[in-house]
Amino acid sequence: MRKSRYISNHKEPQIWASYTDLMSNAFMILTLFLVLVLFKLLVLNKNAKMTDNDRQKQIEQLQAKVNRLGEYEIKVKQLTTEIERLSDIDKKAPPVLLIKDSGAYKFESGSAVLPTQLAEFINTNLVKQIEEITKKHDIYVVEIIGHTDGQPNGFSGSNLDQNLEKVTLGNASVSTLKAGSNADLGLIRALEVTRQLQNIQQKGRLKGLQFRAYSAAQLFLPSGKFAPQNRDSDSSRRRIEIRFSPLGEAKTIGE
Repeated sequence: MRKSRYISNHKEPQIWASYTDLMSNAFMILTLFLVLVLFKLLVLNKNAKMTDNDRQKQIEQLQAKVNRLGEYEIKVKQLTTEIERLSDIDKKAPPVLLIKDSGAYKFESGSAVLPTQLAEFINTNLVKQIEEITKKHDIYVVEIIGHTDGQPNGFSGSNLDQNLEKVTLGNASVSTLKAGSNADLGLIRALEVTRQLQNIQQKGRLKGLQFRAYSAAQLFLPSGKFAPQNRDSDSSRRRIEIRFSPLGEAKTIGE
């Protein structure tokens, strides 16, 4: 069984290392101050020349300083932890995963029903890769894009307008959808992969992720360039593409 592969990016310099060292040094300095204050507190207790009231007042002042130093110590630890977390997040763009429509992973012509071995691959290999990538890159949205070749779809009519929502809500099977175009076919294949991942998510994995299904029809070659008109069957163009992106805030423009 072939596994999808992707090209990993070279490592960036760890820009957070210096900040981690800075916070560690700050923590050591605060600890030293704390020791000095406690030492001074002990000396004051032995100072017989001060009145009881003066001594008690100064002790209370020093105790307040000790408490503030303790708060600073907690803050330093929190900042150090956050810096270490951020330094582990890869700032490079995440890879794009491709599942080729060939061999054991090949869909039946015009169908979006998952082949058995493709379903097994999604449940094992693909889920593991998605978990690793989204954790490393701090990603929340996984986009599933269906690509087809330029061969005309065999069905004369589409029922997506009538039944698509039923499938997305789990009230009907993807096999009930009839694609009237390659745009339809790419969408329902992407939707079937998305539903498979959502089912896995309901069992406790892929937590916090959102999945979105799209169709690119026959529009793009694997290189990313626009495809020329070609009505021949071409398995190299048929694929499921998986992309990763952060969850951005929608902003309306042009009003």
